[in-house]
Amino acid sequence: MRFYYDLHIHSDLSPCGLSDMTPCNIVNMSLIKGLNIISITDHNSAGNLPAAMEISRKAGIKVIPGLEVTTKEEVHVLCYFNKLSNAIEFGSIIYDSLPFIKNNPEIFGEQNIYNSKDEITGNLEKLLINASKYTIEDIYSIVKKYNGVMIPAHINKMTNGILGVLGFMPINLKIELVEVYSKIPINNKLTEKYKVLHNSDAHQLIDISEAVNYFELNDINDIYDYLCIY
Repeated sequence: MRFYYDLHIHSDLSPCGLSDMTPCNIVNMSLIKGLNIISITDHNSAGNLPAAMEISRKAGIKVIPGLEVTTKEEVHVLCYFNKLSNAIEFGSIIYDSLPFIKNNPEIFGEQNIYNSKDEITGNLEKLLINASKYTIEDIYSIVKKYNGVMIPAHINKMTNGILGVLGFMPINLKIELVEVYSKIPINNKLTEKYKVLHNSDAHQLIDISEAVNYFELNDINDIYDYLCIY
């Protein structure tokens, strides 16, 4: 069966996400666009995952708990989990590792946390787009401890992509999946070595993916095996 997906969406918690990127709006827009599986991957925080997952259970769409972490090297990596509790614990570790640089909403945008009714229940003080203190290797190891998987994000982007920052894929890490930015050409020999995700990296509702990219799965819960989350 085909299950259409977008596993890289930012909510209003990410300072770069627009104010209409609330959990309800994201889930409902994803349904309108015909998606079956999504992930809200805010920068260095899991704050809006509880609301999104509560909404998704009622709406009938699968939400994979996730975050987009900025490593010490300024590389963006997507981290996915099979349990909300693991994502929240991991997110707390990452948030605590950020430097205490206060967010300025007028410059960077709001960092709002919502409940399942799209009511703002709080916001985060630290600027979430900063780099954590952990290296790529550190993140890889910590994610594994929480039964998750680390996937390098938009690897072919010069800014925050692993190839643009490091110039290579670390051979000491067992990386099986990568995300590519479809608007930039990439060496086919590289993508032949990995399973490839094509996500939107949406910061506004209109940019959430249409029903184009899909997984061939027997059951929707097989997504965890596909992503190598065990």
